[in-house]
Amino acid sequence: MQNKSTFLSVFEFFPACDIHGQYQDLLRLFEYGGYPPSANYLFLGDYVDRGKQSLETICLLLAYKIRYPDRVFLLRGNHEDAKINRVYGFYDECKRRFNVRLWKIFTDCFNCLPVSALIDEKILCMHGGLSPELEKVDQINELPRPTEIPDNGLLCDLLWSDPDPRISGWADSDRGVSCTFGADAVAEFLKKNDLDLICRGHQVVEDGYEFFAKRRVVTIFSAPNYGGEFDNAGAL
Repeated sequence: MQNKSTFLSVFEFFPACDIHGQYQDLLRLFEYGGYPPSANYLFLGDYVDRGKQSLETICLLLAYKIRYPDRVFLLRGNHEDAKINRVYGFYDECKRRFNVRLWKIFTDCFNCLPVSALIDEKILCMHGGLSPELEKVDQINELPRPTEIPDNGLLCDLLWSDPDPRISGWADSDRGVSCTFGADAVAEFLKKNDLDLICRGHQVVEDGYEFFAKRRVVTIFSAPNYGGEFDNAGAL
């Protein structure tokens, strides 16, 4: 993981995002899209927490990554962070089923995950979204690894920010961390970097996917009936 770039360049991949320990739904996703290596996958983060089988989920994905390193890519989500998954379930699952040492090993792994990818040189992918600090995509490659996720700044925004149709430019996020961005910020960034689309996750959307900013941003969420509390579909 650590030897790979912080910013990946890949071709002809299925993006998927937000599994959140819903292992059976991950298997259904593979049944629908094809199991590696018959299909290529770019996962956009949030593999653990909330669901009951975070360990099975992350272990299967890491096993596929090891077996097919050029066909499966794993980006980091905001839940691949010790401060977050210590609270939202993964720590407790590791401690209950095995031990805290296992959780610490996964923490070291998560700190090495890349945070963004470019599909076919035109589709920028990350877990969260844009940042007011991000002018050029090359800046992402300058982010250090291994690293913890800071409370603000470029790395934080890439994993935490959200689009907001109500605003222009940038605004504080209701999450209490990072920011939101408007359609104008998207258009300006894509034009400056000669890109067509931003693909991200991080938010539950009813149909499993949702467009923003005149189809310049797509949110993908791959955990159907999320946490047993939402009547949402999952998407690839």
